[in-house]
Amino acid sequence: MTSPVTYTLEDGVAHIAIDDGKVNAMSPTLLQAIHDAFDQAEKDKAVVLLSGNDRIFSAGFDMGVFATGTAEDIHRMMTLGADLTVKLLSFPFPVVAACTGSAYPMGAFLLLSSDLRIGRDTGIKIGLNEVRINMTLPYFATELARYRLAPAYFNRTATTGELYDAEDAQRAGFLDKIVAPDALLKTAKEAAAELKEKVGMGHHAATKLRVRAPVIEAVKAAAARELSLESAQRSVDAR
Repeated sequence: MTSPVTYTLEDGVAHIAIDDGKVNAMSPTLLQAIHDAFDQAEKDKAVVLLSGNDRIFSAGFDMGVFATGTAEDIHRMMTLGADLTVKLLSFPFPVVAACTGSAYPMGAFLLLSSDLRIGRDTGIKIGLNEVRINMTLPYFATELARYRLAPAYFNRTATTGELYDAEDAQRAGFLDKIVAPDALLKTAKEAAAELKEKVGMGHHAATKLRVRAPVIEAVKAAAARELSLESAQRSVDAR
């Protein structure tokens, strides 16, 4: 079986490409593969370029797991997701996200956890649409979004499930830059290479932890409070 995540290291930049051949639904298997790729990038002391496939960045958590998975499956998926946001928030080397298509939770959470987010300027939607799919925004994601998004846009997407186009996603804080689709990966690779060349990595790591300490602790505390096997079992029982 082909891995849904490919890892390519070149000139100190690790390109982690997510492509399950479909919509990059964040199943436990896919989330674990992303974790493993970031662990390798840390060993390689590499700047990371994170991308989706040419159709979508990620459709978010795997809804099939919520619908038919066991409590253990749900708990593992949610825990891996929360832990991945912490891993990116505190990653000791720069993380550049190339938003190759639409991003829904958990994909949007990855954007919110990355250092530099570059997206295509057309044909994408990004947001926190839980309330439109009969779900509640997780506490850990609430803390993450509160930290990274402009307040008015945060409240709109969280409480109404509104999805933003590229320009509004940039205004909201999901993206830092938007470019033409055919220039996206080239632009993101150049940005990653520039960070590798110009940023002092030890200082980057120390500053990142200093700047993000409050949100990292808030996300960890929220996940510890919310994500238990018992709560996952309640979700299963409520089907």
